[in-house]
Amino acid sequence: MEPAQLIEELKSRLSIQRFQHVLRVTETAKALAMLNGVPVEKAEAAALFHDIAKNMDAESLQDLLVSHGAGGEVLGYNKELWHAPAGAIIAEEQFGIADSDILNAIRFHTTGRPDMSPLEMVIYVADMTEPARDFPGADGLRLKAEGPVRDAMKECIIHSVEHLISKRVPVHPDSIRCYNYFVK
Repeated sequence: MEPAQLIEELKSRLSIQRFQHVLRVTETAKALAMLNGVPVEKAEAAALFHDIAKNMDAESLQDLLVSHGAGGEVLGYNKELWHAPAGAIIAEEQFGIADSDILNAIRFHTTGRPDMSPLEMVIYVADMTEPARDFPGADGLRLKAEGPVRDAMKECIIHSVEHLISKRVPVHPDSIRCYNYFVK
C-alpha cells in the first residue's frame, strides 16, 4: 500500500488529533531516519502504522491480543500500552506488512526493549519528540534527537521510566529491561 493510501485509511480509523499526531511522528521519523542512516521508507511505514490501533476500544484491543496469543504480559499493564502490539498485528494481517523490523518498531514503540534496532529507536524517539509534545523535558529530548539516535533513545527511556515511577504506576518489564540495557 502506498503511503497516500495508508494516510487515507488512517483518517477513517483515527480521531483528527491522533491522525495529526501520526503525521507529525511520520515527518519526525523520516528526519531521524535520514540523520541516522535508517531507510526512510521503512521509517515512514512504521510511523504511519504506529498508532493505527490507538482509537480502538479496550475490549476490541483485548479481544485482538488474546485471539493472537499476544495479550500475555501486556494486558496486565495500563491499557495505553495495548495499542502497540495490536497495531503490529493489524499492520501484518490487514496490510500485509511482513518486515519484522517494521513490525517490531510498531510493537515496541510504547515500551521499548533491550537491543532495539535503529528503526525501532527512530520510531520510539519520534513518538516522544514530535513537535507538538509539550511535556516537561520535551525540548531537551528534541535537542538530544539531533545527535545519534542511540543517545536520544537512552534519554527517552530514562525520561519515560522516571515519569512512570513519579506517578507511582507499574512499569512494563520491557521498559525496565530497555532502561537497564541503555544505562549499563
